[in-house]
Amino acid sequence: MSASYLFTQASYLAASVLFILGLRSLTKPDSARRGMQQAALGMALAIVGTLTKHEIVDYRYIVAGLALGSAIGYPLGMFVPMTAMPQRIAISHMFGALAATLVGIAEFYTLGNGAQVPHATMAALGFEVLFGSLTITGSFMAFGKLQEFLPGVPVTFKGQNAVNGLVFLGTVGLFAWLVFQPFTPWAFYLMVGLGLVVGVSLVLPIGGADMPVVISLLNSYAGLASAATGFAIGNEVLIIAGALDGASGFILSMVMSKAMNRSFGNILFGAFGKPPEKSAKTAAGLTVKPISPEDAAIQLGYARSVIVVPGYGMAVAQAQHAVRELADLIEKNGGEVKYAIHPVAGRMPGHMNVLLAEANIPYDKLKEMDEINGEFPQADVALVIGANDVVNPAARNDKASPIYGMPILNVDQAKSVIVLKRSMNPGFAGIENELFYSDRTSMLFGDAKSSLEKLVAEVKANAA
Repeated sequence: MSASYLFTQASYLAASVLFILGLRSLTKPDSARRGMQQAALGMALAIVGTLTKHEIVDYRYIVAGLALGSAIGYPLGMFVPMTAMPQRIAISHMFGALAATLVGIAEFYTLGNGAQVPHATMAALGFEVLFGSLTITGSFMAFGKLQEFLPGVPVTFKGQNAVNGLVFLGTVGLFAWLVFQPFTPWAFYLMVGLGLVVGVSLVLPIGGADMPVVISLLNSYAGLASAATGFAIGNEVLIIAGALDGASGFILSMVMSKAMNRSFGNILFGAFGKPPEKSAKTAAGLTVKPISPEDAAIQLGYARSVIVVPGYGMAVAQAQHAVRELADLIEKNGGEVKYAIHPVAGRMPGHMNVLLAEANIPYDKLKEMDEINGEFPQADVALVIGANDVVNPAARNDKASPIYGMPILNVDQAKSVIVLKRSMNPGFAGIENELFYSDRTSMLFGDAKSSLEKLVAEVKANAA
């Protein structure tokens, strides 16, 4: 047993422990930064351990790959704004799946186009390229919907169920064939092509409201493809890291589906063959109550208890720092401010937590839905900043609504509600929000950051 082998195995063991510790730390906001550092250190150890393997006889292609990956990854990490983080995550999944798929194709080609591939290895290789290829195009479709160069609404056509079913069954059939007949190059490459088609057909019929769950699920697929890569090429740390990624992504998808009161089948196949559902209720005959920044500032300046409900509108406006400034003023006046975080607020899990942490808002003020919902009846003001579907009472009251049954924040039970919103356009679900027409609700129209800055100025002026 060589020293190089022992070093590699020790690096893999340390990397695996750090991956697990990193995942554990990521479960809490105050330890999330440490979790990222642990995971990054684990990845560095895994890379170093791999580069010392004696099987590597030429480092030129590896160095070229590292340079190319760094050239792509550095700007993605440094220059993509937090508002575009969901799109960045989707693209990251695409690159991860692309790497797994290319490794699988290279392994198949190197082993005589399947001629030297054992049946068990072929099963791992087939699983790897199948999940990898559908994740490539699925992630790209998710990126396109979030970036809005593809329609955010479900895209369906007549006979979609039958077409998608045939493509999927054909892909699975080719996979099964390859396990028994590995030396069938045409079947292998056709399976890769059909896998790419499955990724498109999987995500295209899904609406924007379900995209956080889809991204989480694609994360799980990319992890499973990586784990299969580890089995195919005999790399232990890849198996462990891929399994952790796949399992955590799947669990997160389940949690988010539960938070939306949706099943996996409903999210993935609910739009197939029919147009998106519409609520029976409309805004006909209803009016909203606009409020000026001056009047809103008086309410907030004298409030003893304020609950802030952040949403995607806050993220788009980059208004988290203005939120912090306003909260500081309210607390300086003797009020208490808490933040209600819905599990699917924004466009990805934890989106609001990250943005508020960026503004140095203390973690202990961020309250999860179950923790804060009982406090809304005692709140003097609920300040809704760009959130829509997650505060829509239709989820409780309107059985015809597509979001009926989805747990929501009980904003409508607060003594007074101020909603910061650009217009009366509906949210992701495309339905009216009866909260906006409530007697307790006032609407402060405009860009969230601009409105908050006006509120800050008015609260300061009132306190002077």
